[in-house]
Amino acid sequence: MKSNMFKYSLLVAAVIALIGAFAFTYSPKENITSVVAADEKGIQFIEQDWSKALQQAKAEKKLVFLDIYATWCGPCKMLKKNTFSNEEVGAFFNSNFINVSVDGEKTIGPDLARKFSLEAYPTLIVTDADGNPVLYTMGYLDPETIMKFAKEALKRKS
Repeated sequence: MKSNMFKYSLLVAAVIALIGAFAFTYSPKENITSVVAADEKGIQFIEQDWSKALQQAKAEKKLVFLDIYATWCGPCKMLKKNTFSNEEVGAFFNSNFINVSVDGEKTIGPDLARKFSLEAYPTLIVTDADGNPVLYTMGYLDPETIMKFAKEALKRKS
């Protein structure tokens, strides 16, 4: 009898611990889908509108910089916080690309994930105005590395 009661107590404690662990890891305050405000110095993104980005790229004769992310992705959040908000990065990307950010799990995101054979989040893709890939990378990039990535994409444009 004592053995069964002990096992039951352990099971209940384990379930409570598991529920507690999940309850404290979810943080809804961090919303990665928000657009950088116009007065901020970082990259200005079109949110969730791939066709608008392509239309604008054709009109302005620019390449498209596509950020495909997931809201739960730690490296995606770091990229937004540390790299996309960088003043130098923002100035360069805003003048040379049409920037679009897409949640890979919502609206157009799953279609783009299939189109570009997405393997991980974040995936950063530079395309021409028709949506053909020019260059891509995956994972977190610091400001210096993303600038090298962008300059290489511009070299490949012609």
